[in-house]
Amino acid sequence: MKCLFVVTGRGLGGDAVIALNAISALERRGVECDVALDESAPGLLFEKNGYSWHKISIPQAGGHAATKLSAIKGALKLIPAAFKARKAIKKSDADFVVGVLGGGAIVGSLGGKLARKTTFSLISTPLDSTVCPKLNYCFLFPEIDKFRLENLPKNMEKSFYPLSEDCGKGDKNVALEKLKEFPNFDENKKTILFSSGSSIFKGMVDAVNLVANETDEYNLVLVGLPLQDEYLDSLDGKVIHTGYISWMKDLFKFADLAVLTDDGISLQEALTAEKPIITLTRIKWGRYENMAGIYAGAMIESEVGDVCKSIDEAFKNYDSLQRNAQIYGRQCAQAADNLAERILRKLNFQDI
Repeated sequence: MKCLFVVTGRGLGGDAVIALNAISALERRGVECDVALDESAPGLLFEKNGYSWHKISIPQAGGHAATKLSAIKGALKLIPAAFKARKAIKKSDADFVVGVLGGGAIVGSLGGKLARKTTFSLISTPLDSTVCPKLNYCFLFPEIDKFRLENLPKNMEKSFYPLSEDCGKGDKNVALEKLKEFPNFDENKKTILFSSGSSIFKGMVDAVNLVANETDEYNLVLVGLPLQDEYLDSLDGKVIHTGYISWMKDLFKFADLAVLTDDGISLQEALTAEKPIITLTRIKWGRYENMAGIYAGAMIESEVGDVCKSIDEAFKNYDSLQRNAQIYGRQCAQAADNLAERILRKLNFQDI
């Protein structure tokens, strides 16, 4: 059996990671997987993992930050994009299609319909959650409001983000040795990790600076590369900036607390490492996702300006937060295998 994954983005970050984790889970069950990316995508993460890809057109509407104008511009490009996807599906000789997020989910749906192939969509944005359920079966990720509903339409079901098999299995000693390379790291202090994903947003810099100005009690570790270089000009000298790192799972395991943005796969990665989390809201394009409502009892929601107070609260309630993080972490660790099993079950019974 063969599947073509149609993946949004540039093949570098979170969208690619989600696709690769789902691909790995299907491959463990004997499914051969091909990949299709936008023709402009560098695809470095897929290349690093040994995958080539079909070059198609995947219009971008801005994901969670989509505006009416960007959505309209993206929609105008969808017809030729759908036919390019159909061509890739035929060339791949895929038995079914999985569209991954945003434009990838939508183009996958349209191309699958034209190619008359069973298609599944992994969705998490306002646009893909509007379009894809009209065309095929969908798996909803936590950012979508419908994820909170008890009863969903027949062609939708919930899923946590698929994670890699080694997620949650980091080695804190690896992180310790890496952090010792920074002169301002103190092994005797607790460590707080700050991350807004692979890219550092201005609000995360503001948050870590507030903590640095308030106290010397913690090692403050900021991960990622800035969206704009000048963001780091104001970074407090006490903050350890690691840049982009390959030992993130080790750092999650080592850190005492994670301060993350209110979205995405990093929340689940921290949970599998059994870490309490503070979610900072409205850092990315003003979005408010209320992930603390999804993972109740494992996270504390905070505005940037309240981050110091929220850190104090987290350490006062650390044991309770960690117990709940362990519960959700076990569920998240199984998400990739559960997703693959459900896709194959749907295919076997054609209950779609």
